[in-house]
Amino acid sequence: MYERVQAKARHIPMTPLKVRRVIAPFRGMQAQAALDALKFLPHAAARPVYKLIRSAIANADELGLDVDSLYIAELRADEGPGRAPGKGWRAKWGSRGRYRPIRKRSSHITVVLEERLEE
Repeated sequence: MYERVQAKARHIPMTPLKVRRVIAPFRGMQAQAALDALKFLPHAAARPVYKLIRSAIANADELGLDVDSLYIAELRADEGPGRAPGKGWRAKWGSRGRYRPIRKRSSHITVVLEERLEE
């Protein structure tokens, strides 16, 4: 039997497409190796993903799992809520007096770590 540990970061103020571009190569990777690689990425999305994986490792350590044998079983970025019209809504005025709303997107990032069993 293996243990699954997860951590979630919600309402991250960047689009899921930008986050998915960063997290794609890290699925199935050792958790500690992923942290080492994320530290040197220039993308803005690397920082919240780094903090989230670090948090999941701390959760696993709290449960008594072997931190060195953890790998990333699942890593995904889902669409979060956009900023609603009204207070804080952004707009861009177009040509001929037209109104174009600016969509302020957010992301929910989920990471699931599993302990790799040695046989």
